[in-house]
Amino acid sequence: MKQRYKTLFYSSLFTLALGVTSCEDYLDKDPDTTVDATAAFQNFNNFQGFVEEIYNCIPDKTNCYWTTSFNWGDDEIMNTNADWHMTHQVDLGNFWAWQAGGMGEDGCWLDANRDCDPTSNDRMNHRLWPHAWYCIRKCNLGLANLDQMVGATQEERDLIAGQLYFFRAWWHFELMEYLGGLPYIDQVLESEGLTLPRLSFQEAADKAAADFRQAANLLPIDWESTTSGSHTAGQNDLRINKIMALGYLGKTYLWAGSPLMEHGAQTGGAMTYSYNTDYCQKAAEAFGELLNLVESGQTQYALAQFEYDDIYNHERSATATSCFSDIFYTTGQNWELPGSVEAIFRGPAFGINISPYQAAKTYGPKGGIVPDDNIIHMPTANYVNLYGMANGYPLDDPRSGFDPTHPFRDRDPRFYHDIVFDGFEYINASVGADMAQYKYSQLYTGGNVRNDNTGSRTGYFIQKLSPHTVNTYDKMMDYNHSLQMYVPYMRLGDIYLMYAEACAAINGATGKAGNCSLTAEDAINRLRDRVHMDHVPADLTSNKETFMDEVRRERAVELSFEGFRFCDLQRWLLLTEYPYNVKTSQEFDRVESDEWYTENDPRDAEVRNWREEVILTRNFTSKHYWFPLKNDDTYLYEGLNQNPGW
Repeated sequence: MKQRYKTLFYSSLFTLALGVTSCEDYLDKDPDTTVDATAAFQNFNNFQGFVEEIYNCIPDKTNCYWTTSFNWGDDEIMNTNADWHMTHQVDLGNFWAWQAGGMGEDGCWLDANRDCDPTSNDRMNHRLWPHAWYCIRKCNLGLANLDQMVGATQEERDLIAGQLYFFRAWWHFELMEYLGGLPYIDQVLESEGLTLPRLSFQEAADKAAADFRQAANLLPIDWESTTSGSHTAGQNDLRINKIMALGYLGKTYLWAGSPLMEHGAQTGGAMTYSYNTDYCQKAAEAFGELLNLVESGQTQYALAQFEYDDIYNHERSATATSCFSDIFYTTGQNWELPGSVEAIFRGPAFGINISPYQAAKTYGPKGGIVPDDNIIHMPTANYVNLYGMANGYPLDDPRSGFDPTHPFRDRDPRFYHDIVFDGFEYINASVGADMAQYKYSQLYTGGNVRNDNTGSRTGYFIQKLSPHTVNTYDKMMDYNHSLQMYVPYMRLGDIYLMYAEACAAINGATGKAGNCSLTAEDAINRLRDRVHMDHVPADLTSNKETFMDEVRRERAVELSFEGFRFCDLQRWLLLTEYPYNVKTSQEFDRVESDEWYTENDPRDAEVRNWREEVILTRNFTSKHYWFPLKNDDTYLYEGLNQNPGW
């Protein structure tokens, strides 16, 4: 039985042989015969060209389909017309949907019913699963042929090797986040194919960490400062560097030390605070090395500024030199790739004017307000409630000062940047009498943009990744505005958060790495200082578990809707646990008249009957901590077993 499926496995993992994207069977042709070592590896320029194709394979999860979804935790729900999307399939417990042919179809960034040509410049032809195996093989082939690069300088050899070590680890790690431990392929496989053992997550993480460490040792902080990088001056932002490698080194160790990887999939939540402190110490040291370089001004990275004259319209202050919004989207900048000074790891944007073609139009109400496909991403009320108060307390703490009759007042400043709430001026342009009622969002219970299919199911919309002015009247999606969206895989804010978590797992708020002066508390307060809110209150720092709750809440708010929440709940062993397994709506009645909102700030509005209602409950079991492997692949050989429960 195992032998019968061998060819199918090669088809799914290895048919994309180097230079070959046809449907030739792997067993009929040695893929390495398509690579002429005398040409591909003979000098730095050729070898770098060989490596560049790997960059081209990095999926753009924001724009990989007309409409896509990548927030699968308790953070987001979609309108009922989007039930086929992966977000809803995860809600149903149908984790098979990630695979091509599943309900997710082409809308899932992990896999698709497409050729996924690694040379393609079409954003839709790049997904994680098919490209991972192709790129891992490519890395191994390159590392095996480093000695063919004759006449190269040491810098050139280091740059090539560093990129290959990084990418070999990165593709493995990205798969492991969803599938668990896998065989770690660190050699050019012979014709008989894969027979390497399936490793535990921690065993595979150790191998990935060794590759990331090697990459960090070989690569520069900035290619612009190298002789080789000077030939592509001004075009090196995406090239793999020491900071990227250190960031993923720390992330790999933190994930390996997290409760799921330490204790295994289980329900009950009893082990959620129990980390492997040895791994967390290694994570803290990697992040500490990175943050020392950043805070001493030795890198090109910094926290983007959160300085706005008009927070609702993301209008930056005249004195601001960088912008938080620019991390996620840019306008009027000739389709500049988003990221600002903060994005650390991104892939390429495949062309210009791609985001306005559906992706940017999936965050607001339909019914003539936001045009095209009837697909809407919206935040759950339970997640919006994680945005606490400006004084640093969570909403449910009696010291927070939260007032359910004025629920939008004095909130975390990121709330006003990220969330569209009741009375928010959604349409800035002048509108006719027929649309006047939609100008100020009626998100109260029974309001005109509160419905399951064309409006909000929860009482909120998102405008963090795409501005609310992407609508029929303000027309921010029009070509002349050069709107570009991209959600980075890693940014500096995430580094501070992961450092804080690793240190807190060891010694609470005062935990710190041996190579960094910042404590866990300091790292969280760096992010709160950025947005001009109060520090973590002293009475939330004395208890290790209470402080970890604040670290996790800060992570939820800072990284909201960027695609991290599912994997966070998973590794914390909270995916199956209440209240993280429910999605809710915010129900309330308006007190103010519609006219009141034309003259007043909506954050000051009074409401009545503030209450939360459950929309759905996700009935997950321990098997849902990992996605299922493809069944065909589990027949390759003894030992490559399906994940438990699937």
